[in-house]
Amino acid sequence: MSDLLTVSEVAQILRVDDTTVRRWVKQGALEAIILPHVNERQAYRIKRETLNQLLGAQAGELTHA
Repeated sequence: MSDLLTVSEVAQILRVDDTTVRRWVKQGALEAIILPHVNERQAYRIKRETLNQLLGAQAGELTHA
């Protein structure tokens, strides 16, 4: 498995739409690496570690709720 995930891969893991992941990145809620702009859409890569931290934080919130 790669250490860098595409927007689509993250969306699949989190069970949300690609647009939602892109919005989170733009809002600063999800840290991402911005790739050089080559297409109409800005390309991002999200570190697997960043996603794991996000999922860990959510799990912690659920157990402490």
